[in-house]
Amino acid sequence: MKKNTQEKNSKNNLVRKLGLFPVTNIVIANMIGAGIFTTSGLLMADLQNPLLMMGLWIVGGFIALCGALSYGELGAAMPQAGGEYMFLSRLYHPALGFLSGWVSFFVGFSAPIAASAIGFTEYLTRAFPVLAHPGILPESIESVVLKKSYAILVIILFTAIHIRGIVFGARVQNFLTVLKVLLMLGLVMFGFLLGTGNFNHLFQGSSFTLDFSGLKTIGLSLMWIMFAYSGWNASAYIGSEVKDPQKNLPRSLLLGTGAVILVYFFINLFYLYAIPPEKMDGVISIAGLAAGNSFGNTIENFISVLVGFALFSSLSAFVILGPRVYYSMAVDGYFFKFAADVHPRFGVPAKSILLQGMIAAVMVLFGTFDQVLTYMGFSLGIFPILAVAGLFKMRRGGNIPYKSPGFPIVQLVFMLFGVSILLLSFFERPTESSIAIATVAIGVPIYWIFKKRKKQ
Repeated sequence: MKKNTQEKNSKNNLVRKLGLFPVTNIVIANMIGAGIFTTSGLLMADLQNPLLMMGLWIVGGFIALCGALSYGELGAAMPQAGGEYMFLSRLYHPALGFLSGWVSFFVGFSAPIAASAIGFTEYLTRAFPVLAHPGILPESIESVVLKKSYAILVIILFTAIHIRGIVFGARVQNFLTVLKVLLMLGLVMFGFLLGTGNFNHLFQGSSFTLDFSGLKTIGLSLMWIMFAYSGWNASAYIGSEVKDPQKNLPRSLLLGTGAVILVYFFINLFYLYAIPPEKMDGVISIAGLAAGNSFGNTIENFISVLVGFALFSSLSAFVILGPRVYYSMAVDGYFFKFAADVHPRFGVPAKSILLQGMIAAVMVLFGTFDQVLTYMGFSLGIFPILAVAGLFKMRRGGNIPYKSPGFPIVQLVFMLFGVSILLLSFFERPTESSIAIATVAIGVPIYWIFKKRKKQ
């Protein structure tokens, strides 16, 4: 009986095929994406202080690690597909679970897929400018049309890959993740050993005033950093397909998050080593600029391609994880019924994968990374706080298969930082934050519509 439970989830027919290595890779790939390659220049524009920026990246990693510890316990207790949707539905009420899934549909997965595809296209055309200007369309629209077309083609490609099954998709994911991590480590190692730079850049820049305005800037900066760290909870979304989830889920979250914290620290240290603070100010393609300063234009083009592969990998992870949330919602009757259909041959929620790809493609057509960054960061910060708070309720109920270390200090730290970041970010960027809140609010009547339909 125990063997059957491990191999197949009887409720939803998703098979437990993934061991620790591929699940950890999914966590790493989901975390290392557009954020680390785009936000450091934006952070420097606001902070104007390299040491403060490095400190905030460390604080962000500590917050993510607290979240990973907490989700390890939640995932071991509820090893089903869906992540926060599953946790909040079981711990509180299906309405809260639905709202987290509703937000995930637009913000947690579809929007990052679109942002990663756009980011890939930007770095690709930085390395090969002719791809954006081949002279086949009017000059005024050619670059925009072609970049969006390339981004949509990337989404279509990875949607097709992951429709073919979780094992095939995981193999592609493993290859991309290992390649990405090796390339990033190589960039850091050769950058410090052979590249041109100066550690004195760390001590340049302006002094930072810690008044309320400064606190708001720190709050917004941490929100952007937490967007770069988002994915520390990734394996919780595919709990139904993880072998021995009571062991592998917590381990994958801790190993994946810990590895990414180290990678982010050294990548940002390389950025500051290679680029004076005033030259970083507001630069989006920060990795390309750092490579160009260290090694010259040829290596800059190579690194731009490297970043493109990195964004490929994170995009692929988003395509894997998101549909499992919509699938679980549909199984429970709180989403479109077709989203619960499992492909008879490949054993994946194929229609959910297609739906997510379509939404992401629409976002590519009508949005840019800059427009959705703050919106995504605020939206993604709400429901993990509620899920971690649910640990206190779960502990009172007993029957915990895995207890995370550091309880309750770890959870209190995570919640305190999470609430503070949201409040400070709201004061700093009320428009984007209000749109994020509105997205959640719109989900309330949608939930009652699905609930009524379920009763009928």
